[in-house]
Amino acid sequence: MKFTKKLSSPALFVFASILLLAVSCSDPLDVDISSSTYRLEGVQLDSILKHTPDEKLSSEIEALAKKYPDMMDYQFYYCFKTGLPKDSTFAINWADFTLSPYYKRLSKRIDEKLAPKLPKSKQIIEDGFKRLHVHLPNSKLPKSVIFMNSYFSSSVYCTEQEIGIGLERYLGAKTDVIRELPGDVFYEWIKKAMEPEYLERDAVCGWILTHICEPGKDFNNIQAIVQWGKILYLTKAALPEQDEHILLRYTEKEYDWALRNERNFWEYLVKQNLLFARSETDQAAFLQEAPFTAGLPQKGPDRLGQFLGYRIVCSYMEQYDVTLQELIDKPYNEILKEYQIND
Repeated sequence: MKFTKKLSSPALFVFASILLLAVSCSDPLDVDISSSTYRLEGVQLDSILKHTPDEKLSSEIEALAKKYPDMMDYQFYYCFKTGLPKDSTFAINWADFTLSPYYKRLSKRIDEKLAPKLPKSKQIIEDGFKRLHVHLPNSKLPKSVIFMNSYFSSSVYCTEQEIGIGLERYLGAKTDVIRELPGDVFYEWIKKAMEPEYLERDAVCGWILTHICEPGKDFNNIQAIVQWGKILYLTKAALPEQDEHILLRYTEKEYDWALRNERNFWEYLVKQNLLFARSETDQAAFLQEAPFTAGLPQKGPDRLGQFLGYRIVCSYMEQYDVTLQELIDKPYNEILKEYQIND
């Protein structure tokens, strides 16, 4: 016969408290990826184009174009504007382009500052998608991450199977080739955002908003804000050790300002009857990159709508035990009604 010792009331209270503490301290985003079979191929396209001997470069480009047709079309036609590798004038255009003094210096800076760090970045991104795969086993994952020089075309470009990362946009705002970019095109606030710590975050977030949880069309303002909150929460799930300010693509100072003014921003939206309006202009002001959030103090950061959406989703997820798929499917108004602002 098995005997079980009955706990006294004080002992039972202590046991329950310990159990509650253990549950409350557990991190729902902390998942085991040690048995994952997912692998992300890493390709340093920029390095291949620079360091392949001239006599082998043509065949190497041809092979890459067959393996990554969409990404190679993007690289040469859109970014470098040399035409496609299959074009008769491509060889001449490519040779002329690579002789540009600025291109040479830009490539050198990428080699010096970023190339040695790319294996670690690739591993962080791969582990991020492993975590997403645990949370969302039916989600679409990239097969390759292509590290490239987009010649300032974009930070992240996603095809159906690859993520392209424009390395030049992560050289750091104080790097000489970034400082000398024309100020009438690349404003100071754009240059300040070209910091290396955002690289892995941008890669994962770019894929999520392209293939897993896209920004909605014809949404009202708060619906669009909450959708961005979902996107950022999924990014957090992939990169749980990432600092919150990096996740929001803020400096620490900007993130602290946003936290201090969270209630003010919410009350502004309520008082101005902006929550349920359906306005592309408002959504651009709240959600898109800019020197600051339009209509609000210029000392504050941009994209406060993204920040607020993330806080709304975090508030909901702290109160309910739901999966990430349930979060994605959850109507925005059900998430919104549970929003609690922490003072």
